[in-house]
Amino acid sequence: MPAKREYTNETKAIMLRFFEAVDMVISQKRIRGIQTYCTLAGIDRRHYYGQKKDLGRGWFQMSWMLPLLKEFSISSDWILLGKGGMFTVKMEKKEAIPA
Repeated sequence: MPAKREYTNETKAIMLRFFEAVDMVISQKRIRGIQTYCTLAGIDRRHYYGQKKDLGRGWFQMSWMLPLLKEFSISSDWILLGKGGMFTVKMEKKEAIPA
């Protein structure tokens, strides 16, 4: 178990935006769920859940955010600085697949 860390308020805000973005991508059905995201990002799922539950844990790594930036068009300005919109491009509504 990692030792507790004294993260700055700015780092905690980045973590909160990270978790918000993952939840958004899942809610948009652009990815199946947390396990899928963790596999894509190389995150131990237990560390993801533990970090989300307690932001003071020492597991969070900047690399956790890379798939959000590269694959899902999450704005680096938004996730790191809290400025602008969550997405770098306007998200179009998904068209329904005909039955």
